[in-house]
Parts: sequence; C-alpha cells; structure tokens
Amino acid sequence: MVIAALYLAQDVLVPLVLAGLLAFVLAPLARLGRRIGIPRGASVVLAALLGFLLLLGIGALIGHEGALIASEAPRYVGPLRQKLGVLSGLSESLRNAEAMLRGTASEPVPVVVDAEPARPTSTSLQLAGTVLGPVLAPLATAGLVALFTVFILLFSDDLRDRVIRLAGARDLPRTMAAMNDAADRLSRLFLAQVVLAAGFGVAVAAGLWLLGLPAALLWGLLVGLMRFVPFIGTPIAILPPVVLALAIEPGWELAISVLALILLGEVFMGQVAEPVVLGRRTGLSPISVILSASFWTLLWGPIGLLIATPLTVGLVVLGRHVPQLEFLDVMLGDRPALAAEETFYQRALEGDVDRLVVQAHAAMEPEDAKLLGFADSVALRALALAATDWSREILESDRLEKLRIATGTLIDELAESLQEEATLERPADWAAAGAVLCVPARGPLDDVAARFAALVLRRDGFGAVALGPGALDAANIGQLDPVRVRLVCLSVLEEGNSVSGVRTSLRRLARHLPEARVAVGIWNAAPESAMLTALRADGPADVIVTSLGEALAQVEAYSSRAATRAAEL
Repeated sequence: MVIAALYLAQDVLVPLVLAGLLAFVLAPLARLGRRIGIPRGASVVLAALLGFLLLLGIGALIGHEGALIASEAPRYVGPLRQKLGVLSGLSESLRNAEAMLRGTASEPVPVVVDAEPARPTSTSLQLAGTVLGPVLAPLATAGLVALFTVFILLFSDDLRDRVIRLAGARDLPRTMAAMNDAADRLSRLFLAQVVLAAGFGVAVAAGLWLLGLPAALLWGLLVGLMRFVPFIGTPIAILPPVVLALAIEPGWELAISVLALILLGEVFMGQVAEPVVLGRRTGLSPISVILSASFWTLLWGPIGLLIATPLTVGLVVLGRHVPQLEFLDVMLGDRPALAAEETFYQRALEGDVDRLVVQAHAAMEPEDAKLLGFADSVALRALALAATDWSREILESDRLEKLRIATGTLIDELAESLQEEATLERPADWAAAGAVLCVPARGPLDDVAARFAALVLRRDGFGAVALGPGALDAANIGQLDPVRVRLVCLSVLEEGNSVSGVRTSLRRLARHLPEARVAVGIWNAAPESAMLTALRADGPADVIVTSLGEALAQVEAYSSRAATRAAEL
C-alpha cells in the first residue's frame, strides 16, 4: 500500500521531496540571514529567491548552450559519420571473419517497406495540449517546489515540533537534540555535496574550454549534475562531450583528451575531494545505494534516480536519531548490523575460528596493547551473552561446546602470536609462572573467561596461569602451591553462578591460600547487579572488579606495594 501510494501520488510527492532537499540546502543561508539581523520571513524569502534564481540561471544556460549546439549540428554530421563509418566497417569485417570461420557467407536480407499509414487529423485543442503539455508540466512542478520550499523554511520549527511529538515527546530534551543534530547534519551534507558538484562542474568546464570543445559550460554543468546520480551518472555525463569531440575534429586526439579529463576529475573527486570534505563514508552501505537507486527510479523515473542518494542519506540520519525509525539505519546504513560482541558470539557459535582470529587482529591493530580492549569489550561481553542464553535454556549443549572450542582455539592463536613480543618488567616473584592464578567459578564459560584474563595478565608481564573447570573442587584445590601464588583472580560470569556458590569458592581459597590476595572478577556486571551488590556488602574477597582493565590495575598495585615492602625490608 505504501509503495502504491508513493507511485500514485508522485505528482505531489516528487515536488515535496525536492522541496525538502532544497530546503536542507538553503537552511544554512536562511540561518545566516537571521544571524546578521534580517527578519525570519525576509531571510527565508531571500534564500529561496537566490536558490531559484540560480536554478533559473542554470536552465537558461542549458537552453542557450543547447541552442548553439543545435545550430552547429549540420557542420558536425560529416566527421561524425566518417568515424561511425570506420567503426561500422570494422564491425562488418569482424562479422565477415566470423562467418568465414564458421564456413558460411553473409547473405543480403531483403527489406520490405510498408506504405506509411495515413495519420489522423488533430483538433486545435489536441494540438495545443501536445505542444503545451511538455512545457506546462515542468513549470507546474517548479511552482510546487518553490511553494513547498518556502513553507518548509518558514515553518521549520513547527514541523520539527510535530516530528518530535511523533518521535518521542516523553524524552523531550534528548529527542530535540537528536532532531536538531539530524537537521544540521543533513543541511551540511547536502550543501557540501552541492558545492563539490558545482566546483567539479566549473573545473571540467574550464578544462573543456581550454581544450577547445564547444559549449564547455553545458558539459561542465552536465558533469556536475550527474555527480548526484549513482553508478550511471558519470557514463551519462561523459558520452555527449566525447561524441561532440568526435564530430568536430577528424582525428581522435580531442575525444581522448575529453575522456581523460573527465575520468581523472572523477577519480580526484571520489578519492580526494569527497573523502576530505564529506568524510570517507556517506553513511550508506553499497547495497543500499544500489537498492535505493533502483527503487526510486522504478517509482519516479529519472527524477527518482537523481534524488535517490540524498533521500536515502536523509532517511539513514533520521534512523540514527529517532528510535522509531532505527530500522532504516539497520537496513540502509553502513554501520555494522551487529555489535562487535554479537559478531564474535555469532562466529563462535558457528565454530568459525578463522574469522574470529581476523576480528581479533583487526581490533588490536595498529597497537598490540589493544588486546586488553578486545578481551574486555568484545570477548568477555560475547561470553556473557552466551552465558545468559545458556541460563535461559535457549543455547544447546552442542552449540555451547562448539563455542568453547572455537574460543579456546582463538586464545591459543593469540597467545602464540604474542609470545615473542616484549613484556613489561615485573618483580621476579610476580613474574614467575603460577604467581597469579585465574580460577574459574562454576559457570559454563567461566574457565574460558579465566583464560582471557590470564592471557592479558601474561601479556603485561605477570606469571598468570588459567586453571580448568573443577579447580576448586575438594579433590583438586589441595594441589595449589601456597608458596608461589601471590594473587588469585576468581573468574565469574554472573549468569550461571550464584552468590552462595561464589562465597563458597572464596572461603575455600582463603583456607588453602591464606597468604594470597583474592580478587573476584564479575565480568561486565552492571552497577545495579544483585551479585555485585551482595558480594561488596559481605564477601571475603580483597577486591571486586568488573573488567580486565580493573583487574590488571589491581594486580599492578599489589605487585608494586609488595616490591616496595620487600625493598624496605
């Protein structure tokens, strides 16, 4: 129904959309007029008048240059026909060669010309409609665009308030800030695109004029306008001036020069100018550009192709700021559809170790110190998601085991790639293997989290070792060396554990390792976490942390204090 409405109401919607885009371009000019003391209404009218005078000037320029080309057209027929004859002869030679290779000769095909049927006579009213229709329709559209543009600029505050009411009046400050930011972003984006396209058109026109191509302003204008048309804009802009260059000179040098000028300018715009001015991303995914161009062209024809990209950019910006329209950003934007931890979780569930390794190394570039950030903000969050799904009984045992194996293999890969890199100097008793124990609690993935903690601590120079599941069982805990161990980090993912179970583990550690410091890592626990609150109120641990960064800071503090005391003694 929505698509049908867009198609059937295009006579009204096309001018409205064009007016909206034009209003975004003219809004900075209207605001500038108000800043220098011009009344609101006068500044809006002045900005709109400047915009439409510019458009009328462009139209007049197109008409003038087009008339000049039309008047000189008979003079260009001969050279163009000669070059087309060369190309046609080459094509015919290729076809004959192909026929000879196949053992057949091309035979002439008789052509039958039917007598042209008599045309029905037209009435004066039909003739007037035929002549005036193509002229009046664009004028009517231009009038609607002008009217809508002025009204949008005049009543922009009222329109914004209505959108805010629809989008989220309950959180008024945040919604207003989002809408204002979206409008400013769109205005700057569209204005920058217009300025870049105009500058590119002027530069191409100057280059074509220096090459001696007639109607250089017309072709520069065409090239600038086609910057707004994705994919096919450049071929459309290149074809007419190249054909004209072929027609006005007997040789091929001018056509090649024109082609090279426009292509080099296009490369400069795409690789240098636009990334510097607009940023390296427009906010659209490549597939969304293709789909939006196809969709709007199918609905509204050539004008739909022209406005597809700016219209889609506007929808994506609104989707990033208005919660009810977030699906637009997900569908059309270039930001990842999944958060980094969700991507990690999905790849681990599939057992895709190679892509996990690629993700990890990409997150750690260019500084290898980013291992801590990757483990904290990606890996442990992904493990927390998996533990939550396990506790909700929506993660099967076989998928959990596949995740454990894939994540363990990733940890081995990271440990191997980092083992030859330099580490920080630590006191000898803290750098010895087993000085820091990362012990898992009883959750299904606590041991994997403990391995990440040990990897980060080893990378920082501590002799950290991760123990496996069941290390705190009565049959195993007696094997821990109380002389060597300086600190124990109990690794806990909140889902899958209980407060009483964590306290039991802490009491066992206190009995068997009375001299060692004990830290509890409740990874990614929220500030209002019930487990975090209960353990802080009544827990035998020396310290409770919620991230590997905090754990590393505490281990560094304990080792520094121990080294200071040893030096004093």
